[in-house]
Amino acid sequence: MKAQGAVLHRIDGRWEVQDLEVDEPGPDEVRIKVMASGLCHSDDHFVTGDLAVTLPMVGGHEGAGIVEQVGSRVTRVKPGDHVATLFIPACGTCHYCARGMQYICNNGAGMEHGRAMDGTARFHATDGSDIGGVTRLGTFANYLVCHETQAVVVPDDIPFELACLVSCGVATGYGAAVNGGPVRAGDVVLVCGLGGVGANAVQGARHAGADHVIVVDPVPYKQERAADFGATAAFGSIAEARPLIDSLTNGQGVDIAIVTVGRVDGDIIGEAFAAVGKSGRCVLVSVGSSELHLAVSPQDLTNFAKSIKGVMYGDCNPTADIPRLLQMYRTGSLELEGLVTKRYSLGEINEAVADMHAGRNIRGVLVHSH
Repeated sequence: MKAQGAVLHRIDGRWEVQDLEVDEPGPDEVRIKVMASGLCHSDDHFVTGDLAVTLPMVGGHEGAGIVEQVGSRVTRVKPGDHVATLFIPACGTCHYCARGMQYICNNGAGMEHGRAMDGTARFHATDGSDIGGVTRLGTFANYLVCHETQAVVVPDDIPFELACLVSCGVATGYGAAVNGGPVRAGDVVLVCGLGGVGANAVQGARHAGADHVIVVDPVPYKQERAADFGATAAFGSIAEARPLIDSLTNGQGVDIAIVTVGRVDGDIIGEAFAAVGKSGRCVLVSVGSSELHLAVSPQDLTNFAKSIKGVMYGDCNPTADIPRLLQMYRTGSLELEGLVTKRYSLGEINEAVADMHAGRNIRGVLVHSH
């Protein structure tokens, strides 16, 4: 069937809106009418080449929409269901899923190529050439076909523009604090970077019982917004925040530092790690280059019993956690509307990216027309 989407053809290129052909779903696949897609910074890492992918590729992985058609073996969803997309499949039966670690499901292997599990593309240009989809999805298109393990049913009363956020940024940030920290009652927590992930790390830290959640972000707008998500203080840099950290911790350092900056490097990790106190943990969520460098003292790791923890997808189990997070929104304990700073049409995709780079948004949302 015909669709339209934003496609990346080369590293350091622009997203190009073009007509597409979308395959019929296979026996284990579903076709989703995509209604909204969050503009996650991870998609920008494909543009810069920080994350190596096979181009061309339809962007987007943070999506929500309506199931239109299902394959003969599909059991998880049915036509008419409202769903959020999962950028990592959750098969439920592999070694990791069976141990409660859906965030590293074995079926995520090879997703950088944007092809379905059988190795073939589901998007095609009008000339018939193959086009991949980011993480086997491609939510920057108004229709996509994916495996059933990459869709989870969400309540019909949740707006698509909010449901899409929970499919990645909310689950990742919230889980970074609650699962990755884990933050405990009374903790002093530092969150570095207040975007769509960092704002939810703040929410997770407060829900977990942190006494103080300190945000660091160089953008004044984001410092102003930090309190909306539960931050108790906000600064432009860790150096500026250090006097408060010292006063709250008797000079020891924070219990948990969560790094959610747009693009990370070894120096940023080192600065966050240095702000952590004895037996504390630096939780790394951000993506950056593959350089082999961390500005971290080995003596501090050992002598102060500190640690660095990488977190993927908030260390969550999305088939259970996405519905739970949406229920928290329904009961008023999780802020979602305030995450959406601006909505964009597909034709405004590059404007949306520019706004993200400039720090104008907590989260921009692409709203598809049909």
